[in-house]
Amino acid sequence: MGDNNGADGFAPLRVKRVVRETSDAVSLVLGVPDHCSARFRYRAGQFLTLRVNVDGQDLRRCYSMSSAPVEDELRITVKRDPGGVVSNWLNDAATEGVEIHAAPPEGRFCLRDNGDEIVAFAGGSGITPIMSLMRTALSGSSRRIRLFYANRNRDSVIFDEALARLAEQHADRLAVAHHIDDDNGVVTPEAVRTFLEDAGAADYYICGPRPFMDTVEAAVRESGVPSQRVHLERFTVDPVPADVGNSSTETTETVVIELDGKKTTADYRSGNTLLQTARMSGLRAPSSCETGSCGTCMARIVTGSARMLNNDALDDDEVAEGWVLTCQSLPTSQTVHVVYE
Repeated sequence: MGDNNGADGFAPLRVKRVVRETSDAVSLVLGVPDHCSARFRYRAGQFLTLRVNVDGQDLRRCYSMSSAPVEDELRITVKRDPGGVVSNWLNDAATEGVEIHAAPPEGRFCLRDNGDEIVAFAGGSGITPIMSLMRTALSGSSRRIRLFYANRNRDSVIFDEALARLAEQHADRLAVAHHIDDDNGVVTPEAVRTFLEDAGAADYYICGPRPFMDTVEAAVRESGVPSQRVHLERFTVDPVPADVGNSSTETTETVVIELDGKKTTADYRSGNTLLQTARMSGLRAPSSCETGSCGTCMARIVTGSARMLNNDALDDDEVAEGWVLTCQSLPTSQTVHVVYE
């Protein structure tokens, strides 16, 4: 599990308080050792990578902070996921005093400091980072906020009371619209377009399950919102299709990986990402979320080509310069040379 000094990038955080949000979601307030406090300062919207040992297996998962930096505490909120080993363990076994190892905060799903209106769309546990963004904006600015929050049923609404309190305290700035699937069906493009009416200059923040995010993102973009105004945070990505390794016109044979000034040449196994290829070569390449959201694993392709399955971290200029997210990149040329800089 690593040492107590965090030499491997992880530090021991102790659970200070457990808050049961709903029957299937829990918030954990985490205590940071004094010597690690500077490393664990965070921006609203960022996440922690946790490393926990479940049944003898070390597992890593990312969870967004639901607290805001102004609150002077570190709190994550975890929703139980059917088949989710770590999320279920955190809901069941993470009691007060339990020690959990975490890497310092990361992520680019952060507030743009431009003073414009915030329009947020959250689905289910996607409310977690958006709650942090809203608390920060309400306490540190005069920005207006509109939140569209979708859930399967009323009992699954995380932060229901907290949102109601915020809406009451900031009635002139915060408007919350709940969408309950059991009552209204799944979110439709029409529902999104209706919510967008009369929005002026605004930044759009979207987080939730993939079908929800796809519907909202498409409707937002179709309404004419510039891409630089749309910010996405995905908790999961679709698995790589079984035939994806045969989709390129040229079969990849070798991958040259340059890390810490050293070059490693690896035989390529069809279907593996560049990050997986690096790991199979025994390299400790940087990574964190592994969903294409944080940018930790970014590297530059200097020879050859690759395509990204998902990219919520790099802008168009970075991609044009050859940067890729190695956790999402599949090589598409006979040889690829990638450099971690």
